Amino acid sequence: MAALLCICLVVLAACGAKNANNESPAASAGSASASASGSAPAADGPLKNLVIAEPLHSIGYLPLYIAQRDGYFKKYGLNVKVITAAGGTHVTAVVSGDAWGVIGGPESNAMANRKNDDPIISVVNVVNRANVYLMAKKGTGPKSDSPEDLKAFLQGKKLIVGRHGGTPNLLSRYLLIQLGLDPDKDTQLLEPADSAAVVAMMQSGAGEIANGAEPQVSDGISKGVWDEPFYKFHSLGDYAYSVLSVKKSSIEKDPDTVQKFVDAILEVLKKVQEDHEYATAQAKLEFPTMTDEALKASMDRAYADELWSPDGQISEQALKNDMDVMQTTKIFTDPYTYDGLVDMQFVNHAK
Repeated sequence: MAALLCICLVVLAACGAKNANNESPAASAGSASASASGSAPAADGPLKNLVIAEPLHSIGYLPLYIAQRDGYFKKYGLNVKVITAAGGTHVTAVVSGDAWGVIGGPESNAMANRKNDDPIISVVNVVNRANVYLMAKKGTGPKSDSPEDLKAFLQGKKLIVGRHGGTPNLLSRYLLIQLGLDPDKDTQLLEPADSAAVVAMMQSGAGEIANGAEPQVSDGISKGVWDEPFYKFHSLGDYAYSVLSVKKSSIEKDPDTVQKFVDAILEVLKKVQEDHEYATAQAKLEFPTMTDEALKASMDRAYADELWSPDGQISEQALKNDMDVMQTTKIFTDPYTYDGLVDMQFVNHAK
């Protein structure tokens, strides 16, 4: 618990420096912020402080960062901090009360909800595709993406797949099983707790194949570690990969705050869909060390693969696709219900 508290006290520095007025550089420079783009001005009075836990810093979470950075949360009277809690502690941060909400997969909530009288419920979608790619050491790769060639290429390889129980790990195991391979016998799985270490591990020769998302994918390409991904899990279709979730007690005791939070996210999702240049400029502020070339590749990939939910809805099929991976890999075989993990009332009631 002490380690968790230490993690949760550290606000992620990469979420963007603020000026003396607590504005983002983009807002203070007069960029297309929420209010500048025609939205209502920020709410009067004191802001309600909320903390959102994330498992890693990812391009996929860009709508959350924009809402925080560019005034969307403030418009609804909220002051939101995003903290990084690696190793699966992003969910336990909500269970313990160190965070108000979490961004991640509903399958992680399902595991945390076992024997929990205050379950974590997903209230709005952000990433509606399985945002994981497989990359091979530069100059290598399967002959084709046919099941036969994928199986032949993966068999006997060392795969860097992220922490055990994490969605990237489970998706990799799921693919191996679908191809007729035993993940623990036919391959060697390396399972680092910190996904940020994947590029360095591949550089050092620890593995031959790695999974990851942006910005890791473009970072590895720019450093000559691997080529373009040879497999992407977006082919699974609608997939509740990264949703925003809160405790059931927050929904029952303070629905107004949940509604304001959801309204802000929905406004950003719409903006990101409509204004690619704006989203890219915001991503540059959020990931300032990325080269322009790598950033453009990351954003192009996100739009091409329809990464972000257009409307915040978490469909029953999107949840099923997620939970099917859990059950196929046998990491979670308990019964579940859509209504027990998802509550769309706030998306449906959005302004």
